[in-house]
Amino acid sequence: MKIVLCYPVQPRHCQQISAAMPEAEVVAVGQDEVAEAILSADIFCGHPKVPVDWDRVVRQGRVRWIQSSAAGMDHCLVPSVIASDIMVTSASAVLADQVAEHAIGLITAWHRSLPVFFRAQQKREFVRRPTRDLHHKTIGIVGFGGVGRRLAWILSTFKTRILATDMFPIDRPNYVEALWPADRFDDLVPEVDVLVLSLPLNEMTRGMVDAQVLCRMKPNALLANMARGPLVIEKDLVEALESGRPAGAVMDVTEEEPLPPESKLWDMPDVIITPHVAGQSAWRIDNMTRLFCQNIERWKAGRPLINYLADKSLGFPIRNGQTPLWTDVLRET
Repeated sequence: MKIVLCYPVQPRHCQQISAAMPEAEVVAVGQDEVAEAILSADIFCGHPKVPVDWDRVVRQGRVRWIQSSAAGMDHCLVPSVIASDIMVTSASAVLADQVAEHAIGLITAWHRSLPVFFRAQQKREFVRRPTRDLHHKTIGIVGFGGVGRRLAWILSTFKTRILATDMFPIDRPNYVEALWPADRFDDLVPEVDVLVLSLPLNEMTRGMVDAQVLCRMKPNALLANMARGPLVIEKDLVEALESGRPAGAVMDVTEEEPLPPESKLWDMPDVIITPHVAGQSAWRIDNMTRLFCQNIERWKAGRPLINYLADKSLGFPIRNGQTPLWTDVLRET
C-alpha cells in the first residue's frame, strides 16, 4: 500500500498519516513530481496544480481513493475519473473559516474605500473621501456549502438581509431570509447589493456569470468571486465594469491564473484582486491532515468517508443523511 501526498506537509504530518496507516508507505512529493508519482499510488492526497494525465491514472487502475486537499475538485474530476470506481473525497469546509474571513476582508475593504485610502496614504494625502455601507445591504450567496454557510453567519452580524441559492436548498438557518434552489439564480441577481460566488466549478457553473447576468445586477452592486475564476466570463466583466454596472468587483480568483499583466482589471479603481490566497492559514495543513487521518480510519473500518462525493459529476459532497460532512464532524468533536 502506497500513499502519495502532494500538499505542503511537514515531517510531523507524514508521521501522523503513517500512524493512521502503519502498513502503508507514505511519500510526500512536490508539484514537479506529482504527475509521475500518482501513477504508483494506491491512495492520493493533495491538489496537483500541474497537468496530470488522469486518463492514464484511470487506465492503470491502481489508485483507489483520491482525497483532495482543496474544496474545489475541478483539478481531478475529468470524465474518466468521474466514470471510474475511484473514490473521491474533498476538503469542503476545511478552509471555510479562512475563505469567509478573506471574503469579509475584501467586501468590507471595497465598501469602506480602503484601496482609495491606501493609495492616498502612499501620497501622504490626508483627505476625506466617500465610503459605502455594508450594514443593512442585501447579500446574495450563490452556493450554500461550507464557505457559503460560514460567510452567511458572519455577514448576519452586519444586520444584512441574506438570500442564497444552492443545488440542494435544505437546512436554512434562521438568519438567512431565503434559501432557493439553484435554478432561481436569475431571480437572485437583481435583488442583491453584493453577489457572492462560493460554488464549485463544473460544466453547469462554468461561465455562469456572463454579460446577461452582469447587466441585471444593480448599478451600485458588488460582485465577489471567492470560488473559481472561470465561473465569470472575464471579458464580459471588464466591459460591464467599464459601463458602470455593476459598480465593482472583488476577487480572489481569476479566469486565468496568474492574471495576465495586460488585463484591464489591474487598473480598474473599483476592483480588488488577491492572488488565490483565501484558503491560507497557519493551521490549514494541520486541519487537512486531521481530515485525511480520520478518513483513513473510516476507510479501514468500512465506514462512510467524510466529504465523500456520492455523485462525482457535481464536484462537491451533498448532505444526504449518509455522507458525514466536515462541519458535522467538527460539531461532534
